[in-house]
Amino acid sequence: MRARWGRRGSRRGGPGLPGTHLALLAASLLSTVLAIYVCLKQLPPLPWASPGPPRPVNVLLWWEPFRGRHNSGRPPPDCQRRFNISGCVLHTDRAAYGEAQAVLFHHRDLVKGPPDWPPPWGVQMPPAEEQKVLVMDDERQAAEAKALAALGPRPPGQRWVWMNFESPSHSPGLQGLAGNIFNWTLSYRADSDIFVPYGYLYPRTHLSEQPPGLVPPLARKQGLVAWVVSNWDERQARVRYYRQLSQFVPVDVFGKAGPGQPLPDAELVQTVARYKFYLAFENSQHLDYITEKLWRNAFLAGAVPIVLGPNRTNYERFVPSYAFIHVDDFPSASSLAAHLQFLDRNPTAYRSYFRWRRSHAVHVTSFWDEPWCLACQAVQKAGDQRKSVPNLAGWFQQ
Repeated sequence: MRARWGRRGSRRGGPGLPGTHLALLAASLLSTVLAIYVCLKQLPPLPWASPGPPRPVNVLLWWEPFRGRHNSGRPPPDCQRRFNISGCVLHTDRAAYGEAQAVLFHHRDLVKGPPDWPPPWGVQMPPAEEQKVLVMDDERQAAEAKALAALGPRPPGQRWVWMNFESPSHSPGLQGLAGNIFNWTLSYRADSDIFVPYGYLYPRTHLSEQPPGLVPPLARKQGLVAWVVSNWDERQARVRYYRQLSQFVPVDVFGKAGPGQPLPDAELVQTVARYKFYLAFENSQHLDYITEKLWRNAFLAGAVPIVLGPNRTNYERFVPSYAFIHVDDFPSASSLAAHLQFLDRNPTAYRSYFRWRRSHAVHVTSFWDEPWCLACQAVQKAGDQRKSVPNLAGWFQQ
């Protein structure tokens, strides 16, 4: 075919395209493409090409939460398999500090022991057993933190993430952390840079999703009110309210402290499922501080939650208004008790608190794997946007 076209060109008096000329043209085009590649470091994506996988992100967990300064050695989670988040490389080995795009610092471990910050980038880290640390008071710790913030440096583009799931009332040492140390916050607060609630409702696609069924079977409910509490403090509002409420209705208490009966965590949901109501009482009252006491202990177990925490408006940001009872809805514990007794006698009214199950299911956050993977996802989405937290204590304690 090529010879025929060449012959036609020659018969009409044209010069044709000899093989040597074709080779030179192809070489010229190839050189142009290579030049573009060298200059731009990548070829422009074709409009019909599918997007590539997210860029790999390394996330270092500086300490495993609540394990002190010793890591357990368990392997990091598989974010793709557990949470459908791809492109994550998770580390607990501090030797990976230099390649980490993000470093997670758990607040309780950060302030509990002697200062234990990463050294300025470029300084070789000695083995853990050779590191010398001094116990410092809050003033010296704050001075060290300020010096750290001023001196840096950190690996280019690395983000330091402050992670905390305790309320401000149970987060000591906040004032000792200087401003601008951390780039992001990760907590249950909806205005965190990385928002990770203790749980949430999501659209139901099948009745088998948790909790299964539209209404929990009432025949299995043998008690009226249950409460699981692990830290008993007579000064807390939740203990004071329990003392008042228990004068009018029976409340079965489970837990390690106070009058509670011991209850293994593995048996919590099935135990609460035998009760109509559950006291989802938080240990302190703060913005967005709504813990597993609502999501797992009540919703997942199939009990109507009676909540004591932030105000009703705050709860309604996350759950339907008809899905819970708030202690603030009643002028006294005795009037709340009368309402519970009414619901106990009227199955139709009681079942109305489960209408949300027709359209939604419950997700309970998996600690600490899920926050770790969500931090990786946040880095993937953020690109090169930079920021820092100028006043951590002022923000979190508001």
